[in-house]
Amino acid sequence: MKKIKKYIDTPIIGPVVKRAMDFMINREVHQIAQHFSNFLSPVVASSEELKQSAFRIRHNVYCEELNFEAPNAAQQEMDNFDPYSIHCLINHSPTDNFAGTIRVVRPLEKGELLPIQKYCLDSITKGKINPSDFAPHQVCEISRLAVPKEFRRRNTDQFKGAATGAINESNYSEVELRCFPFIAVGLYLSAASIVIEKDILHTFVMMEPRLARSMSFVGIKFEQIGPTVDYHGKRAPYYINPKLLFESLSPGFKLMLSDISDSIGEQAKLIS
Repeated sequence: MKKIKKYIDTPIIGPVVKRAMDFMINREVHQIAQHFSNFLSPVVASSEELKQSAFRIRHNVYCEELNFEAPNAAQQEMDNFDPYSIHCLINHSPTDNFAGTIRVVRPLEKGELLPIQKYCLDSITKGKINPSDFAPHQVCEISRLAVPKEFRRRNTDQFKGAATGAINESNYSEVELRCFPFIAVGLYLSAASIVIEKDILHTFVMMEPRLARSMSFVGIKFEQIGPTVDYHGKRAPYYINPKLLFESLSPGFKLMLSDISDSIGEQAKLIS
């Protein structure tokens, strides 16, 4: 919470947060965070067992469903960036199953690169902020967000036998289903909490423009720093930092970030 407070207590952000606090009595604002925390909680993968759970989710999504990578016998999707990444999961409390995963690729040594530097550096427009302009420990990349089918909510999911991403409503209550659209947001805010805890200054993401637009609806406004390219589908390079996040994040999700940060802060300290 102290790390977050230094971004809140600024001439630009301070008045915004004050207005947000005035609205905290509004039930709708509280519900955003409450719907998430009632059923879902962030977990930093501080053990090999937890990391393997993240890799299994990634295999399910990236190898079996999307066919972005080749399936393997171990049913774990891994790459060369994982050894210097911090992995996070979202736990679904009622079933004790993991509802998603994300990682923060965090180079610390010379020669350790971000995925965007290795595969998509040419996609960043000349003159835009570039990870190569900074020391390795000052940059990170958020990547490998994956949410299993049973936790994805679309309009068609309420019907039995939906073609993709169907949710079995006999297993999940109507109230629980209301928080499932927040899983991706919760994963990004969990990654943001890790970035803030580790004092990483610059964050890069390769994502689908439609996902970036979706995140902007709740106030997570990534800055596009290059054109859309074909990289596992149509993706573009984006940039964000803690100050930009706090300037744009909507009041309810500020509260959600605060709750996630409180939960994840001590866990993140266990990761060097």
